[in-house]
Amino acid sequence: MLQELASAFPSLSDAEARSLLEPREGKLRVVLDTDTYNEIDDQFAVVHALLSGDRLDVEAIYAAPFHNNRSEGPADGMRKSFEEISRLLDRMGVADRERVLPGAERYLSERDVAVDNPASRDLVERAHQGDGPL
Repeated sequence: MLQELASAFPSLSDAEARSLLEPREGKLRVVLDTDTYNEIDDQFAVVHALLSGDRLDVEAIYAAPFHNNRSEGPADGMRKSFEEISRLLDRMGVADRERVLPGAERYLSERDVAVDNPASRDLVERAHQGDGPL
């Protein structure tokens, strides 16, 4: 089954993969997938990315699920991260909320069964738009 799954996706030659990893000039198209409420490092990453507008074009920020002693489960963790992202944007004076999207409310249960959510749909749409990699 894993072989079938792998063959369903396009593959890149080594040269194509290397070219996509080469440093690029100008602004980079970026989305952030973050469990911002989980640990303090993600708040710094979000703020740094948003303050790096000369180099990064942060197109979207996705709230990721997490489950630990700070959440009741993945859905609660994702909602808390979504709220934390909003608090960060408020403190930064960023009013642009439509680019903050909720992610999955549960983890993948099977390797080849997607968990539909607004962030995943947005990521696929953005990946097919624009020039260059996202």
